[in-house]
Amino acid sequence: MIPKQKMKLVYGLVIYFLVVGVLCYAAFPVSAPEEPMRIMYSVAAGKVFFDHYTHTSESAYGLSCWDCHHPANDETALVACGSCHKSDGEEPQPSQECLDCPDSNEIEETQVLKRADAFHDQCIGCHQEFDAGPVECAACHVIR
Repeated sequence: MIPKQKMKLVYGLVIYFLVVGVLCYAAFPVSAPEEPMRIMYSVAAGKVFFDHYTHTSESAYGLSCWDCHHPANDETALVACGSCHKSDGEEPQPSQECLDCPDSNEIEETQVLKRADAFHDQCIGCHQEFDAGPVECAACHVIR
């Protein structure tokens, strides 16, 4: 049998580390990244997983935000693709951020693509141009 003195020591250490762990967790919370690092799109053809890190990391493709997102005056103008490029069934329209752009005359006359078409043109076009990344449907779309 284990002596009471040793059991008190063990329980004391367990309680001590539990309190320290809770305090550290509360005092130093993990902050969310400024940009979404991974996005899961749920579409009719199957879920699509997109990893920003793979595309923007210097050790991978090293792309800047503006290589994929539409050019704007500054990074504060970055908006979600779905704000202009609507899903099937909705009529795509330029967002207010797009219309506030200095080149808005050109934007008003432009037909906005549906989200699926915009993604396919942008992603597959870049993958084909640089011979990097998947171009087949099943490589991106996970049927579930």
